[in-house]
This record gives sequence, C-alpha cells and structure tokens, in this order.
Amino acid sequence: MKKNILLLLTAIIVVSCSTKVKKPEARSKFLKGFSTYYNTLFNAKDALNSEFEGRDKAHKDNFYAPYIPILTYEEQPIGSDLGQSSAFAENSSKMAEINRPAPSNSNGRSAPGMPPNSPNKVPGMPQDPNQQADNKGATTLEIAEAKALKAIGKYSVIRKGEEQNNTIFDAYIILAQSRIYQGKSRQALDALNYVFTHMKEDKRLPLAKVYEGLAYAQLKDYFKSDQIFSQLKSEGISKDHDKLLSIYYSELLLDAGKKEEAVKELDRAFELNGNRKLKSRIAFLRGQVLSELGRNEPARESFAAAYKYANDFEFEVKSQIEIAKTFNGKGDYAGAKKYLEDISKKGTYGSRKNEFYYALGLMASKAGKSDEGQEFFRKSLLEKVSDPQVRGLTYYEIGRSYLDKNDYIGAGAYYDSALATMTYEPSKILLKDQSENIKKISRNYYFIKKNDSILSIARMPEAQKTEYFAKYIQKLKIKEEKEELERLRAERNKGFDTGDYNSNSIFANSSTSFEDFGTATKGFYFGNTGTVSKGTSTFKQVWGDRALVDNWRYSKKMASIEDLKNEALGVNSAPNPRRFEPAYYIEQIPSDAGKLSQLKKDRDTASLGLGIMYQNYFTNTPLATKTLYDLVDAKPEEKVMLQALYEIFAMNYEKNSQAAAKAKQILLTDYAYTSYAEFARNPKNNTFVKSSPETETAYKTAYALFESEKFSESQNIIDQSIQKNPKDALVPKLYLLNAFNAGKSSGKEVMILQLEQIVLNYGKTPEGEKAKEMLNYLKSDIAFQSTDNKGNTVPQNPNNNMPQNPAGYGQPTQNMQQSQNITAPGNQNNPLPNSKQPVNNAIQSGLPKKPVMNAPQSEMTAPIPAQKK
Repeated sequence: MKKNILLLLTAIIVVSCSTKVKKPEARSKFLKGFSTYYNTLFNAKDALNSEFEGRDKAHKDNFYAPYIPILTYEEQPIGSDLGQSSAFAENSSKMAEINRPAPSNSNGRSAPGMPPNSPNKVPGMPQDPNQQADNKGATTLEIAEAKALKAIGKYSVIRKGEEQNNTIFDAYIILAQSRIYQGKSRQALDALNYVFTHMKEDKRLPLAKVYEGLAYAQLKDYFKSDQIFSQLKSEGISKDHDKLLSIYYSELLLDAGKKEEAVKELDRAFELNGNRKLKSRIAFLRGQVLSELGRNEPARESFAAAYKYANDFEFEVKSQIEIAKTFNGKGDYAGAKKYLEDISKKGTYGSRKNEFYYALGLMASKAGKSDEGQEFFRKSLLEKVSDPQVRGLTYYEIGRSYLDKNDYIGAGAYYDSALATMTYEPSKILLKDQSENIKKISRNYYFIKKNDSILSIARMPEAQKTEYFAKYIQKLKIKEEKEELERLRAERNKGFDTGDYNSNSIFANSSTSFEDFGTATKGFYFGNTGTVSKGTSTFKQVWGDRALVDNWRYSKKMASIEDLKNEALGVNSAPNPRRFEPAYYIEQIPSDAGKLSQLKKDRDTASLGLGIMYQNYFTNTPLATKTLYDLVDAKPEEKVMLQALYEIFAMNYEKNSQAAAKAKQILLTDYAYTSYAEFARNPKNNTFVKSSPETETAYKTAYALFESEKFSESQNIIDQSIQKNPKDALVPKLYLLNAFNAGKSSGKEVMILQLEQIVLNYGKTPEGEKAKEMLNYLKSDIAFQSTDNKGNTVPQNPNNNMPQNPAGYGQPTQNMQQSQNITAPGNQNNPLPNSKQPVNNAIQSGLPKKPVMNAPQSEMTAPIPAQKK
C-alpha cells in the first residue's frame, strides 16, 4: 500500500514539474486571474501609472495657446494666435501652419492622447533604425506595453472563441493605453479588436469603446470617433466610464471644429466630474471656447468657476487675467477694477502685480478708457517680471496705442521690446511680420518728412533761412544746457560718500600692510568708488552710453523714441563744433535745380509707396486715401499721379464711392485717353453669370454688322447689350469686338486703348490673351503688309493696319460654349478674383505696382532740422 502511494506521489511530482506549455484553449482558468495580476499585470499597470504621474508633475500649461488640455498627462496643444488681442485675429489662418507637428489637428490642438514629440520623431510613424541607437533603453510606456503583452501571452485562457480569464481585459486596456500614448493608434485598435471579438459579454466593454474612439480621434478620423462616442452616450453607460467619455468627446468636438457642441459637452463634463482640479480645467477650457465664439458674458462666468475650483496658484492668476479679458465694457468697471487691485495686494498675489496691472489695462481698454489702460500697462512694466509672455504682451499693447495714433516709430520700438521678451513662438512670428511692416512704413514716412523739410527750406529767401536756423540754434543751446546740468547732477550723486577721502591710497586700509591687488574687498558695491568706476567702464564698453529708461538694450541711438525720430529725420546726435552757426546748415541746403527735382521725385515715389503700404499692410483705407490725395495735391510727375489716382479709385470704388469720385473725375478729365481712365469708366465685374440667349443674338448681330463694315451700328448694339447684361459671360468677347470696331472707325490709338482695358480687366480669359497678342503686334515697329494670291503687296489704309478677325479664331458661333463657361468654378481661365477687393495690378508694363520703399537718400552730410508746417 505504501509502495503504491509513493508511486502515485512520484507521478504527480513529475507531471507537475513538466515544462510543457499548454495551448490557450487547454489552460485552466482557475487562479489564472490571480496569477495574471500579481505576476505580470501589476508591473504593467505600475509602469503606466508612473508615466502618467511623471507627465502630470512635469506638465506646464501654455495659457497663450487657443486651448489647454483637460488631462495634464497629454501633450500640450500648439496654438495659432496670440489669444490676447483682436489685432492678431486676421492672421490666425496663417499661424495655423506654424510649428504644427504632423499629427496635429487643423485648429491648432494636438491629437488627444499624443505624447510630446522628440525633435526627430513623428508619433505613430515608422522610425529610422539608425536613430534607435540614440535611445538608452526602453521607455516607461514601452515597458508597460511589453508587460501587458507578456501577461496576455502567458495567462490568456480561450475556450470556444471566448476569453475565460476576465483579468485579461485589464491587460488589453493597458496595452491600448500604452500604445495610444506612444502614438501607435492602429496597433491600439488591433488590441481593442481582440476585446470586442473574444470578450463580447464583458460589462467593461464601454471603457474599451472609449479608448477606441480616442484612437480614431488620434488618427483624425473624426467621423468614426464621433459615431462611437455618440453611441456610447446614448446607451447610458456607468458614471465612471461616462466621466472619461465626456472629457474625450468634448476634446474631439473641438478638434473637429464643432465648438458649439463642444461647449455643451464641456458643461456635461463639468457636472459629471467631481475632482476640483478637473472641474477647474474643464471650466477654463469652456471659457476659452466661449470667448472665441464671442460670448464674453458666459465665458467670464466660466473663468470665474475655473478660479473658484483652482488648486494651483498659476491657474488662479491666469483665470483672473481671463476674467479681465472677457470684460464686455458694459458691466461694473469700478467694482471689477477695485476687486483686481485688492487681489494684487494680498499675500503671494503681490508677486504677480505686473500680470494684474496688465489685466487691469485690458479691462480699462475694453471699458473705453484707453488712457487709463495705458497707465496700467506702464505700471505693469515697472513691476518685477513674473511671466515673460505677459511682459511681451504689455509692450505690444503700448505699441498698439502708438500705432492707433499713426506713430510708427513709437509702435516699432515697443514691438521690438515685445519680440525680445515673448516666449510663445507663434505670437512672436505674427508680431515679427507687423514689426517689419511698421519699419518699412516708418522709413518712408520720415524720408518724406525729411525731404519736405529740405525742400521747404530751399524755397526760403536767404534772410528767412538765417532767421529760421537762428531759432533752431537757440533751442539747441537750451537743450544742451539742460543736458549738461543733468550730467553734473548725476556726477555729484554717483555713489555714496563714505567719508574716507584717502580711499585711493594703497595704504588707506592699513598702516602695516600693502593693498591686495588680487582680490577685491567684500562689502557694498557702490561703497567702493574704484569698483563702481571699473563697472561703469565695463558697462560702457559692452553697451555704450545708455539712458536710464526702459528698453535701454536696443542700441546707443535708441535711448528714447525721440532719438529714433531724430535719426530717421537725419538729425545727428553727435555735436559738431559749427553747430551754433547758421551758415553751417545753410551751406548744406542744395540749390541746384537738378538735385531739388530729384528730392521731389524721391519724395513723391516714397509717398506713393506709403499710401499703398497703409492699405496692404494694415487695411487702413482712410489713411491710405488721405496720403495718396496729399500726393495728388503735390502735383507729382504723370506716371506717379496716374498710379496714385488708380490706387485711390481701386481701393474705394466699391466701399466708398464718395472718396473714389474725385480720383475718377481727375482721370476722366485730365487723362481721358489712358487705360486708367478706361478702368475708372468700367471697373471690372466680379459676378459674371452664364451667357443669355439675348446676349448671344446681340453678339452675332454685332459681328455681322462688323463684317459688313457698319462699325457704328455694331458699336451701338454692343453698348446696349453690355448695359442690359453687364454680368453676362460674353462681356469680354463683346469688348474685344468693340475694340475692332473702334480700330476701324477711330484709328489704331483708340483700339490700343481699348485692348489695354481688356487686358487689365479680363487678362486670364481667351479674349484677354488675344488682346495681349494684338497689343504686342500693334505696338511693334513691324508694319502689316497684305498680299494678293500671287504674293504682290496690296496698299493698305493706315487705320486698317491690324488683324481683320476680331474673334481671332472663327466666327461668333464658334467657341461660344467656351465663353459661357469661362467663369465656371475651377476654370483656370476665370478672370475673377475670389475676393471682392479689386486687384491693384499695374496698368502699364513700365509702371511697377509698388515703388521702391527706400527712396535714394540725399547727399547731405549734416542734419537739417525738420521744418514745421
């Protein structure tokens, strides 16, 4: 009996120690769940949690992007505008392409769940094997993925196509999460498909569906993701799963551009989630979306809720700034102002005074108190910097006030300060464009002012010149005396008097020892005059002479805005020994008629460029119109006059006919036979429709009359047809036929004039191309010679020295369908621009659209004070 028992025990031990691995369907499910969790899955879950905790601790919100993420372990979104000022709104489409990684969404948010990208890595894309060598070991997410795969491979129990080990569900969820946050969305979907196939009855399937929707959102398949989330929402899932669903669904709707629906889902997410941090972030995001939609009052309430639930000091401060930004100007400004001022004095909030002053400045500007707003912005500059981006935006707001006053030098100086201080790259790129445009305008503006001053002084009699410069010299003397007094006062106040008047002696410190020249004695820096002197010298070597003002770092000549203006006017700050002699200035005024004429031409060219820049860079049509009319009043040369009148008419004829009327009248009266005048008579249409049967009949009739040499009658029919149907697609063809009528009846010059008008208005149509060819021929020196059948020359009428077929390619019935479809969408020959603004093309080939921005500088070697008009 004992022998049998021993044999049985031996057999059991041998079987139990066997290393044979059973197939999944042959495994027992007993204790497998326990073994799965405590042997492998625990490590996978721990690795994933460690990754999330690390991301959460390292997370730093970018409050200047359009939206913040709700979950702090997801990638920070990349934005497309400043989010601080409406002046940048017009450029937001441009900035949508700046610094956008490959998986980013079109509105500037990164795909949900995407991890921060390394410089050379695109999530979800195959990587170069050669780059893998740079990675030192596996990442935490890769470890979590490997552990989850190990748990699945070792402990999965499949019978009859169904997974028997319920803990494997957790393994697949961890596997999907780790892959999603590595950017491997397709592999994550593969993992989730196993759950849907082999665990159909599991009650946790809605959680897998949530991550499936997230993976599709990451792949930018918003339609599929929306379908999944909508279905889950309608099924009534558990509250825990619904919390996660509401967060991911709201972010998906934002990514898909459905902002109104996103607001509703964020409301639901705010109600479902009880965590204070999550509620605060949801409220802040909802406020951002509402603010973008222009609903300032509910946005303000949402930011107030974000402040109420905030558990982070930075979040509290930024919430208060957003509350100030959404002030609609109609509320209790005095109460809101007092509230912010009181907060800025409380405890640790005092360290953020510069940000609160910035917020107060925004609020005052919204309330229509621009001067008070500028006061707050300047107060902000005096406080210690807590956020460089806020400091940069403060400089921007001050610069914008100068821009509103058309002080481009002042605006440029503060914009440069903003560029040097800002940290948010998309904001800097937008501002850089504006800053460059401002500098171009400034150069032209002060070049014009300088030349005007020189020309004005040149016209003065000698006695008046002497008197004018004598007054200037008197002001200069007063200014220099004042500066000298300030310099002497500064010298007296420099440092502190320690009472040791022998401090320069090497024996001053001790009667028994020499001074140690190798090391400086410790103590208050300004108490040692030697150290102060050395420091001052070093500073001047590096930075030069600087004024004690903000923005001192720019350059020696940029200590103040006034210095910048003087530099632009050519007023040199370096003193000249003869600066107090009127003759010193008078002898530099050009008297040669040629030089004065060149100064006038350069001034007029710069003025034309300035007017065009006002319109093109800042869409400041009133200022552009005024500048160009001032140029017209200055009587420039003809080609500049024509371009100025054309620009005035082109930018105003649709929106401000009264402003365009004067330019049109001058063109029609003084320059009636130019193509500019033709444009003023018939501005190009941009709303053509298809051709009507009536217009087709009129064209055929007019063409038949042209062939019968009844040119006047043909012209009358064409004029009547265009007047009745100015938007007909055959209008270009009618104008071309009319040009031939004019050539036959009025001569070559009139025909050229009308062909130029066709090229100007319909350059991209077949008629426009034909008109170009004919113009090249008519303006050439080659005479047209007709010959008979034997090649003998036939005498020609001078007026008939032109092609004989107006259509150029057949009878009027031919190519009619082509004319009808010329303005169809997608036709590359469509002459009509998409916008309603006229295209300001140069009408004559020899006349540039924009003049050279920097006109040639005068040959003067010394400054001339600006003439005040």
